[in-house]
Amino acid sequence: MNQVQNKRLAWRSSFFLLFILAPPLNIFRFDLNLNHFILFGFPWTLGMEAFQQGTIGAMEVGLNMLFRFFLPLALVLTGGIYITWKWGRLYCGWLCPHFSVVEMINALMRRASGKVTMWDKDRLPENQLDGTHIEPDRKWWFVTLAAVLFFSFLWAVALLTYLLPPKEIYGNLLNWRLTRNQTIFIGVATMLLTIEFTFALHLFCRFGCALGLFQSLVWMGNKKAMVVAYDRKQRLVSPVTIHVNTLVPCV
Repeated sequence: MNQVQNKRLAWRSSFFLLFILAPPLNIFRFDLNLNHFILFGFPWTLGMEAFQQGTIGAMEVGLNMLFRFFLPLALVLTGGIYITWKWGRLYCGWLCPHFSVVEMINALMRRASGKVTMWDKDRLPENQLDGTHIEPDRKWWFVTLAAVLFFSFLWAVALLTYLLPPKEIYGNLLNWRLTRNQTIFIGVATMLLTIEFTFALHLFCRFGCALGLFQSLVWMGNKKAMVVAYDRKQRLVSPVTIHVNTLVPCV
């Protein structure tokens, strides 16, 4: 594994941990019980309830709308559009917690079958460009299936903690006291993610992810944009410049 791939692994692993730990640490989440966001341990509201109760005026509500909604949204959108226009789907390749799981499952599937996904027709070479040797072994299918189920369940639980108090969810989970709705949410989400992590993988990233599609559309506006391209004939991965007119959305 080269230096760039090592850096990508470190970045996406760190961001995946942040994705899982953000709700329990109250870094960022939306609490359905309180009906407002929580950011770094503090309530992130626009003050509408206080305005209705008469404790704050229209001027303060307007300032809250400006500094807590429109300005942060504008900064995020502007920064995201510029980064995407300049470097393409940087978020997908270096940070996205979904793509982190996809790449890990791809690596396990390669060890199990010699193919990155079930849809590939030909096996990849056993000898890697970095000198390592990967010989397919069907025993790795057990590890692959276990990883798919584990990360699907972990994702489902993490998503629920972004909506309900993490202490409640993890407490109910450890004590086998999940409510009916919590059980249905985790069960359905785990099932859908298991199907997606097993069969869709990059297909979801290319055609099903709205954020990924948005990044691709913005990136196409830069005729000198760089992309990491995969040469299936030579089995090489390298940064190249591609004319946007020949581009299809990809990761």
